[in-house]
Amino acid sequence: MAFTGFGEYAVDFFDGLAVDNSKAYWQDNLAVYTSDVRGPMEELLAELLDEFGDFGQGKVFRPYRDVRFARDKSPYKTHCGAVVERGRGGGAFYVEVGPAGLRVGGGCFRLAQDQLARFRRAVESDVHGAALAAILDALRAEGWEVAGDRLVTRPRGVPADHPRLDLLRYRSLTALWTWPPDDALHERACLDRVRTAWRGLRPLNAWAADHVGPSDLARR
Repeated sequence: MAFTGFGEYAVDFFDGLAVDNSKAYWQDNLAVYTSDVRGPMEELLAELLDEFGDFGQGKVFRPYRDVRFARDKSPYKTHCGAVVERGRGGGAFYVEVGPAGLRVGGGCFRLAQDQLARFRRAVESDVHGAALAAILDALRAEGWEVAGDRLVTRPRGVPADHPRLDLLRYRSLTALWTWPPDDALHERACLDRVRTAWRGLRPLNAWAADHVGPSDLARR
């Protein structure tokens, strides 16, 4: 089916889940999650894959949190996300719906050790590092939030006067855009928002695919 927007109660569902993150709440409101959140997200991703499927496989994430090593044992995620990627860390087109509204993002969401080493080698390069800096400057100028996990100090072996020291501190690097809840979230216009935003992320994801790529290490 064609995507026509997230359901009327999509945000309300997650607002309630944030207050009562319990199996009882989940089971009582599962029909709302299925009809207003999960179903529309699957339809949205299916339409986006027509244009972005060349970048990798698409999937809607499971709603359950991995709590094995977490202090917070809440069982359910308070958002629903979907992604198109070849492998975690090597570039991604991401979309999420939750209490904050609609969020899209791209870049290197999580870098394994081999990916981090390739990222830093590329950033240190005058050619590839300067290209990434230009991509990020352009995204910031358009209003994107550039974020990620960063070292407080500089990486070992990097001189204090390196021209891209700020970039070399990143251990993950993403560009994010958020629309607060509004009428467009529940309309087909939501598809246009995501598609336009993902097009703007192509240069960043192409850089990540070319210079970082999927990890060769086994996932834990």
